Amino acid sequence: MPSIAATAAKPIFSAPNMGEEEFVRWVDLLERRTGVVVPLGRKSFLVTGVRMRMRETGYDDFHNYFNEVLSGARGAVEWTTLVDRLTVHETRFFRHEPSYDLIAGEWLPEQARPGGTGAIHAWSVGCATGEEAYSLAMVLDHGLRSLGDNRVFFGVTATDISNPALIVGRTALYPKERRSEIPEPFRSTYTEDRDEDSFAIVESLRKRVGFALFNMLEVARAPLKQLDLIFCQNVLIYFARERRKHLLEVLASRLKPGGLLVLGPGEVTGFTDPLLTRVGGRQTLAYQRVG
Repeated sequence: MPSIAATAAKPIFSAPNMGEEEFVRWVDLLERRTGVVVPLGRKSFLVTGVRMRMRETGYDDFHNYFNEVLSGARGAVEWTTLVDRLTVHETRFFRHEPSYDLIAGEWLPEQARPGGTGAIHAWSVGCATGEEAYSLAMVLDHGLRSLGDNRVFFGVTATDISNPALIVGRTALYPKERRSEIPEPFRSTYTEDRDEDSFAIVESLRKRVGFALFNMLEVARAPLKQLDLIFCQNVLIYFARERRKHLLEVLASRLKPGGLLVLGPGEVTGFTDPLLTRVGGRQTLAYQRVG
């Protein structure tokens, strides 16, 4: 069996075809390890991602490369890199503004009433390269200050399955053209020029956001509990329908009474949970924990 080091210098790469049986093996491995489901209609997506990594490592056979990612500690390292190729990182700042409006305009004023707990802890699930987590932090910081709440103690835990994506989030550096995604007054308050091609999130806000590697399949063992806010948009669509309900039930159990769970519109249909009540208008999909 060729090793990555031994084959990386191959000058020629012959793109292999992936048969149906091989495709099923890769789909099963991806679902078992990450929960992500790749339907037959997205076969080209999976094949392209695997081929790209095989080209980088010098493999020209799906079967041999499959065995490589199963080969102990070395395979675990390679699997981490491959997962980054096979998970979607499409994101942007303030991707779904009605959801942020719900947090700032309806939910946050309730939390700022006298007798509050003194801190707000939010979880950005599937944060990708950090845009969602920083958008959430901007909304919380600006909202609490606008409400005159002295309790400006809040933190955002941002998790994703991709280490390379998390590295980008921790640097908090983004291409300058992405700055226009951030509406005022957030843009002028929470961003700063870094060079002619990039901008950065200001340090005071970066300190409010912590990034951690996390696989959603391990959600039942997540140490995060008694959360005020869970933001989980465009994550569940990659999981099988029967798994989504279980994930939502676990997320609901992690909320404090009064805590808010924000999903992407259309991600789930017909979901109910005795711990949750639907809130917000037709443009959002959000649930608040009762009790």
